[in-house]
Amino acid sequence: MIYEDIAGHPALHACVRAQALAMQQAYKGNPRASSVFATQQRWLMAHIGLALHFRRDPSDYRKELTAARFVDVTVQHAVASRNTAHAFIKEMQHYNFIEVGPAGEDGRIRPLQLPAMTLEPLIGWIHIHLSTLDALDGANRLETFQARPQMLAKLQPLIADGLISSVPVREPQQTFSLFTWLNNGGVVMDWLISGVDPENAGQERIPTGVLSIGDFAKWLKLSRTHLARKLRDAEALGSVGWLGQRGHSVMWISNEFYGEYVTAQAVKLAIIDAAFAASIKQATD
Repeated sequence: MIYEDIAGHPALHACVRAQALAMQQAYKGNPRASSVFATQQRWLMAHIGLALHFRRDPSDYRKELTAARFVDVTVQHAVASRNTAHAFIKEMQHYNFIEVGPAGEDGRIRPLQLPAMTLEPLIGWIHIHLSTLDALDGANRLETFQARPQMLAKLQPLIADGLISSVPVREPQQTFSLFTWLNNGGVVMDWLISGVDPENAGQERIPTGVLSIGDFAKWLKLSRTHLARKLRDAEALGSVGWLGQRGHSVMWISNEFYGEYVTAQAVKLAIIDAAFAASIKQATD
């Protein structure tokens, strides 16, 4: 499905809400792994690293996944600075998401390896998005992917290529952008959207069902002050507000902010669907 078909689909609002709920469940099941995708920048760096892993060639040291190569590619695509990319690698090593492998013929080069547990949240993320696409057009992408787990090695790098080259992904709209730089900002937006009744999607102020910032900040292990500050920034833009007393009533989001979120999901889903179709074609050629 192309972006226009997804964005204009009458079932998109219900499917986006179901996807937001599924993403919340994934976070609850493995918050540590979900933190890898905690901000837009980390999300893109993770996809770069995964793509390098799947495209590696152990017989050619120039095509191995190494810290130096990861940093070079990250900087080349203007995703992060060298210092930030190095810090990300060190953090991934600290939490055992990546491991340093044995030295090759050139003893100075130590390739990085991804243990199986690192791929589990990625597979879950792909499952969620293929399920959304299937719900939109009745296809069987998820079933196909589950029957061909080897597809992952072709599919993920194509998804990464699409995300990194997409201007709408790299330069999100104003309120969406506010949260993409907040730790677990994607989870915060999923939390807001999961409480939206699709029947209310056309309202100027859409109730979310959110009542307590403090409870949610505690669940996310976020600073309540930091989360509240971001919400106040969004409030200043007219993107969020309260139906009654601030912090003691239901929060609403603006129709514009809701539209930004739905647009971002449609862009991402179109990228994933194009990558899925291309990986299927590669497998059959």
